[in-house]
Amino acid sequence: MEFDLSWILLGFPLAFGLGWLASRFDLRQLREENRRAPKAYFKGLNYLLNEQQDQAIDAFIEAVQNDPDTSELHFALGNLFRRRGEYNRAVRVHEHLLSRGDLSRADRERAQHALALDFLKAGLLDRAEDALRRLEDTPFENQARLALLAIYERSRDWPQAAAIASKMQGSHQGDFGPRQAHYLCEQALTHAAQGDLAAAQRQLEEAIAAAPAAPRARIELARLLQRRGDAAGALATLLQLADDAPIALPLAAPLLVELAGATGRAAEVRALLLRHYEQSHSLDLLEGIVALDTAAAGPQGPAREWYVRHLETEPSLVAAAKWLANERFDHEEFHPQVQRALDAATKPLTRYRCAACGFEARQHFWQCPGCQSWDSYPARRVEEL
Repeated sequence: MEFDLSWILLGFPLAFGLGWLASRFDLRQLREENRRAPKAYFKGLNYLLNEQQDQAIDAFIEAVQNDPDTSELHFALGNLFRRRGEYNRAVRVHEHLLSRGDLSRADRERAQHALALDFLKAGLLDRAEDALRRLEDTPFENQARLALLAIYERSRDWPQAAAIASKMQGSHQGDFGPRQAHYLCEQALTHAAQGDLAAAQRQLEEAIAAAPAAPRARIELARLLQRRGDAAGALATLLQLADDAPIALPLAAPLLVELAGATGRAAEVRALLLRHYEQSHSLDLLEGIVALDTAAAGPQGPAREWYVRHLETEPSLVAAAKWLANERFDHEEFHPQVQRALDAATKPLTRYRCAACGFEARQHFWQCPGCQSWDSYPARRVEEL
């Protein structure tokens, strides 16, 4: 039987037509899917702008299901979960991204950073530390180091904090000399509490070398030398503090008064306090002068007149209450009640206040317990601010 070529001629148009129909079907399906994915995505954005986070999450989940290869949708969804406090779901989203083999290097580094933030927000510091360390030599390196520094400070791991601070200073992220001095002071206090005063002194001397203008190391060293029986060395340290960091001298005023008595150099210390008081009118310096004059002339001597002199230049309720404490009145039987009321009223005025967050405390802190900022407490009382 002979083969009829007419069938071939008829088959070509038929095959072409079937192929055209199949392509149109695929194109229609592709357009439908593409239309559906952006619609869900923009719906999620709309919910997000209207602060409807639950509906935004549902819309983004739908968009991710329609287009599972889009990394931007995963990032948006993970960030939403983190903002909502659903840290486990945020971790799963970012870990899923990191498990993909087709993820670009930039997106992989971004996902690693997002995962570290998830662990930080969740309070999983060990896992956060590991995730942050993986960001070395990436565009997120500086942010990771800053977060690591906060972790080590919070956990009081001062050697690790010092190592990170050295790296940050080496990469020109700022001057970390004063903070390094604080880390050495913290370690010195630990050694001193354990009775190793020699090691504590070495670290305080290192802290002074690291930040000569930072006052804390000199004040701590003076206290340590006093504890070791070296009153003259302690006084010399505080006299150097008056030259290098005079703004912090009010914090050392009570210790200066003690050392003045121990070394027999009361006149020299009084002259120092008086010179700085005339420049700043600090309540602590005033108290130091009054204490020295009282020790020389007795409680009923002219020392109390310093409070009146202070009131001539500063409207201080604290100074007024201290002057009234030893004053005699016609109705003396009511004096104790009045004095108690004045003492209660002045107590908040004698606190220290953090300049960063406003946290107030009865004692001066080098690191704020509220916001963890260093050197945010001025060396002045609330009434003086």
